[in-house]
Amino acid sequence: MSDRKPDPMVPDGAVNPINTDYKVGQDNIVVKVGPLGLDIHNRVFAISGLMVVAFVVLTLAFQNQIEPLFSGLRHWLTANLDGFFIAAGNVFILVCVGLAVSPLGRVRLGGTEATPDYSYLGWFSMLFAAGMGIGLMFFGVSEPLSHFGSAMGGTTVENGVRTDWAPLGGAAGDAEAATRLGMAATIYHWALHPWAMYATIALGLALFSFNKGLPLTIRSVFYPLLGERVWGWPGHCIDILAVLATLFGLATSLGYGASQASSGLNYLFDVPLGTTTQVLLVLGITAVALASVVAGLDAGVKRLSEINMALALLLMLFVIAVGPTLDILGGFFSNLGAYVQYLPALSNPVGREDLNYSQGWTAFYWAWWISWSPFVGMFIARVSRGRTVREFIISVLIIPSLACVLWMTVFGETAIGQVVRDGYDAAVKAELPLQLFAMLDALPLAQVTSFIAIVLVVVFFVTSSDSGSLVIDVISAGGKVDAPVPQRVFWAVFQGLVAIALILGGGLVALQAMAVSTGLPFALVLLMSSVAVIKGLASEPRPR
Repeated sequence: MSDRKPDPMVPDGAVNPINTDYKVGQDNIVVKVGPLGLDIHNRVFAISGLMVVAFVVLTLAFQNQIEPLFSGLRHWLTANLDGFFIAAGNVFILVCVGLAVSPLGRVRLGGTEATPDYSYLGWFSMLFAAGMGIGLMFFGVSEPLSHFGSAMGGTTVENGVRTDWAPLGGAAGDAEAATRLGMAATIYHWALHPWAMYATIALGLALFSFNKGLPLTIRSVFYPLLGERVWGWPGHCIDILAVLATLFGLATSLGYGASQASSGLNYLFDVPLGTTTQVLLVLGITAVALASVVAGLDAGVKRLSEINMALALLLMLFVIAVGPTLDILGGFFSNLGAYVQYLPALSNPVGREDLNYSQGWTAFYWAWWISWSPFVGMFIARVSRGRTVREFIISVLIIPSLACVLWMTVFGETAIGQVVRDGYDAAVKAELPLQLFAMLDALPLAQVTSFIAIVLVVVFFVTSSDSGSLVIDVISAGGKVDAPVPQRVFWAVFQGLVAIALILGGGLVALQAMAVSTGLPFALVLLMSSVAVIKGLASEPRPR
């Protein structure tokens, strides 16, 4: 199948559209200055833009004072709301599985006669690259090693409270059990749950845009719950929150990418470490992202996504070939089994004793994924027209999840094997951003593979920034998918500025704090959207 680009707003076949007098862009302000122009939603763009500018200015003005504030905010949110985040993640899984196996799974996005806009290869490439690229590079080695090491150390209790970071009850002194538990605890954060969050909002956006004829904005999903009020301030608030959640969720990822890329450059070329290098990296990569933004979805994001997939596959196959090949291949199925075995306990939201793991890891991850969900969800929606709901859910949940399991197995099993079999502990002792390079250093052609890893981080960085700019622009333009390029440039620039402000105002702690802060209210938005999606699907025609 060749990729094509029909008008996504015109359904093919039978649909049950929503009758509303609202027209896309009716609340927009259109400004034309020479060859440049703006077409922005007057309230959403103005309020979210001013809030972002104020945040950047205040964070840069009070760098020293703001770091403790960010640290305290992150700790309070994850310590007090971990049960809520974990329970919310379970709800999204149940909603997706229920829709996939129900008759509602036969509904086709775009109408009963719609055909897919992109081939499977192009579709999967964009799903995977936009969803988790930088995170997999940063945590592919460090998270399995961390959970393995804490599980091996067992549990420690001080004043009646566990102080260790081991998931569940740990596996003191048992390397094989610690490996299984560590890999299961890692896969839990990267497989079904985050993709269910993405799928929930993506399905709502695709349904209410392609089938119901509403603008491609988050507020449209809430029409079954709010009715015509969705075009007023309740809808404005939903879209403003989506813009902020997307911006800060992306800034967290860009901060991780800058940290890892600077560490890799230091490792290979002795480039000085520190915030200055990270800031320069953000500036440079944002400039590259701007060029991709101008090129558009098909020429920019799609091409970069396919480059990502090729490079990532090349690096992964190399590690499989020169690393512990048999252990990796066997570990893939073993780790899947361990994931299934430990999933009920890991996803339990109440009565947890492993609070450092459930609060410090899981609660943060769920808030981070939720803050990414408007961005990834809208991006997935835009490229998923023509798929049935069942095909959509199975593909969005299963395919990327299996890819994440394979990636974590290849890099995690290799790193753990270096510790257990070879006594090589350089990766364990390295700082988090350097652990991938320390693991590669023990394999052949370390200089080449480390350079490829840096390029991957940079390209993932560009893809995320590029995709995020397109998505934020659609929301702030009232659902217009063909808004003028200058406003996409505005959001790409401010993504970089937010990342720089957070790097200077507290580093990764500040980045994590803002991701959790915006993830909390948007978790409530996502939960309510699940109800709206079910109501919307129930009214759609379903072919046999």
